Amino acid sequence: MRGPREQTLAALLFALLVLAGCGGTVPAEPDLTEATGGERAAGACERPRFSEQTPEGVSREPLPVEPVTVRTSDGPVELRAEIADTDATRAQGLMFRESLGERCGMLFVYPSERELSFWMRNTLIPLSIAYIDSEGRIVDLQDMEPLDDEPPNYASAEPAQYALEVNEGFFRENGVRVGDRVELPDSVR
Repeated sequence: MRGPREQTLAALLFALLVLAGCGGTVPAEPDLTEATGGERAAGACERPRFSEQTPEGVSREPLPVEPVTVRTSDGPVELRAEIADTDATRAQGLMFRESLGERCGMLFVYPSERELSFWMRNTLIPLSIAYIDSEGRIVDLQDMEPLDDEPPNYASAEPAQYALEVNEGFFRENGVRVGDRVELPDSVR
């Protein structure tokens, strides 16, 4: 008889084989570290899946991914974030994506602090956004609706240098609040 860990691993392997046989997207590195029901560790994010209506000229290449940790009063919250640090990658953001991994996001990096404003044009996924100042402090949290490009846009309550987009509800579910600190990757400081 198999134990719970072996049953979970066997079920995961079966699901990956089914996805591969059906032409689905299989994550490059499945996270098997906590197969016994513990909290899933921040692992690799899946390769982006784009809508069939994605226009020519939109990059389908994955961006560099870095670990990001939010220090909350309840403890650290870890995730992996694609780094959007050029005009082109910030402009495209998560447009035309069909999904975003469970503990994945996109970190938008700007040269200096200023009022930031986002919209959801061509963005199919409901998202939450954290605006972060140059010291790594969260200054504003907002939920954003898919395909919402009508003014007023989602503007930061205070000047910010970074914005972190994740699946809607991620911050709430993980106890992330305004005033919490974000440990930003060395590559963006």
